[in-house]
This record gives sequence, C-alpha cells and structure tokens, in this order.
Amino acid sequence: MEKKHKSGFVNIVGNPNVGKSTLMNLLVGERVSIITDKAQTTRHRIMGIVNTDDMQIVYSDTPGVLQPNYKLQQSMLHFSESALGDADVLLYVTDVVEKIDKNEAFLQKVQNVDCPVLLLINKIDLSNQKSLEELVAHWNELLPKAQILPIAALSKFNIDVIKSRIASLIPDSPPYFDKDALTDKPARFFVTEIIREKILLYYQKEIPYAVEVVVELFKEEEDLIRIKSLIMVERDSQKGIIIGHGGQALKKVGAMARKDIERFFEKKVFLEMFVKVEKDWRSRDNILKSYGYQLD
Repeated sequence: MEKKHKSGFVNIVGNPNVGKSTLMNLLVGERVSIITDKAQTTRHRIMGIVNTDDMQIVYSDTPGVLQPNYKLQQSMLHFSESALGDADVLLYVTDVVEKIDKNEAFLQKVQNVDCPVLLLINKIDLSNQKSLEELVAHWNELLPKAQILPIAALSKFNIDVIKSRIASLIPDSPPYFDKDALTDKPARFFVTEIIREKILLYYQKEIPYAVEVVVELFKEEEDLIRIKSLIMVERDSQKGIIIGHGGQALKKVGAMARKDIERFFEKKVFLEMFVKVEKDWRSRDNILKSYGYQLD
C-alpha cells in the first residue's frame, strides 16, 4: 500500500521583535529570514520549505504586526493578515516581555481562524515559573482554542516539540512545491535581504527604514556571481550617510554583505553597490508595487 503524503502551510505571525524570524530559521534549518533586534526587519512574507519523503511543510515568516503610518507599513500588515487566511497551522508568537493586549484587532482575527493555533511564548529564560503561569492563564482566556507552548528560540528550547506537533497537524496532501525547493523566493531576493540586514545593523535611527535594496544584475558564472545592487533612499542627506566619509561606510557594509552572500550561495561574489535617491518611495504606489509590495 502506498504511503500517504502530507503537505501544509504553517504561518508564523505576531508583533515585532518577539522572535518570529529566529523561530522560522530554526524550523526550516536554513537562514531564510534576516534577523536583527530592530522592528520592521521582515517586510515581506517569506516562505521556507522543509521536505521529507512523505511530507512537505511550507513555513511562512511575516512582518511584525503594527499600526501602519505609511503605505509600506500598510503592505506589511497586508502580508501578516493574509497569513491568517491560508494556514493549515498558525503559529502565534509572543514573548514574556510584550503587553498581552498589544494589537487587539489582530488578536481578534486570530481568535476567528479555523485552523489549529499553537501559541508560542518565547524568551521564557527571561521569566520565572510564577510569572509564566500567570501569562499562560491570561493567554488561555484570550485564545482558548490555542495550544500554548513555552519556548526559548535562542537556546532552541522546545523547538523539537513544536516540530513534532506541527507534523502531527499537517493534512494529507500532495506537495505544493518541487520536493527540492527551499523557498518560493528567487536568488535575487536573498541578496536584497542580506544587504538590507547589514544596513539595519550598521546604521542608526531612521536610515534603515528609509532604505530599499534593488538587485539590478545577478549573473552566475562558473566560479563567481556578479551582483550589481542599488540602495534606494528618500533624501540626499540619507544618501550621504549611507556612503559615509570617503565612501567608507558603504565599503564596510558591502564587505559584510559580500561575506554573507558568499556563505549563502557557497560561491565567490563580486558585489557592486550604488546609492540612489527616490523621493518618498515608502508612500508611492507605483514604486512600492515595483518592489513587490501588495497594496490591495
């Protein structure tokens, strides 16, 4: 008798900075989501695919839920809300630090989903038994249908428990993607994410949020990948900060990014980076659409 195949979508949602991307990378076993301690690090919905002989799990990392102040953030919220509609299993990630009633409107939507919900309380190493028990009781009231699991993503505590619970909840289905696929995103996307991560780490305050990265050339040769990328900013003053005195800041970011891109593709990389001003791009529909953001 032929063995049944299971396939399903496991979507990760929650507020900013609760550890969604760290969890995603642990579950997928590859570094597909950029991780920094800044809010709004993840801007798109990123899929990571785990394949075994008889199962395919499609994980989705989503932007942290926030009240939008401009059109880019509206698109980010759209990605998060879309993840509620097509999940076979929903992972709602919170932690021991954030306020429980943050973003009540989104929580209301989570209460109404039809699929199984695993509520993961992250960073439990920052709490104690009594506080954790109180937190679990609170969440039980808010999401009575959810199964609550305490985790510590950074130390991988309870990650195997989550993996086996997810596997038990995935429905019977043929695979949705090729069995050798790792993600739904093209190679260029990961180049832009790695460069953007380095910008988030290197520059302070508003600069990283006013930046978008576009890969204009991605040419894979036998022993080298040639990449030309554009860093878009909103104002001339931001361009000056990104480049830095004598171009030093841009060189430093380029060197950091190139190392990670080489590690990701396991190949030598020749990386060129240029900076361009695109005024108020975060609020312009045509530009946001061209960068892959959904505005509907």
